[in-house]
Amino acid sequence: MAKKARQPSSDDKVMAMLPHLLSIFTGFIGPLIIYIVNQDKKNKYVMGNAKHALNFQISLMIYYIVSFVLVFVFIGILLLIALSIFALVFEIIATVKAYEGEIYKYPLEIPFIR
Repeated sequence: MAKKARQPSSDDKVMAMLPHLLSIFTGFIGPLIIYIVNQDKKNKYVMGNAKHALNFQISLMIYYIVSFVLVFVFIGILLLIALSIFALVFEIIATVKAYEGEIYKYPLEIPFIR
């Protein structure tokens, strides 16, 4: 029989959910703080979620800069709106998935932190 994976504790679920939730309001600052605070604890579940949230926020900054440059070609305004909606939807999905015990990987996430 296969060995069952250990379920994360309630505290771990909250700590894993926080970087995704905070990123809605603080951008990359919230996930960065959670990543740094939990770096010593070696909790793969919390660190995995913090790492993915941080990578997604850094990726978003790049996408926003490119969209802003394209504002001068008039397509950038649509890209900024679409990117904002995309980010909000997937940050909410990631928050829920992390609280359910998953390490959530965002679409279009560039893996800066491995």
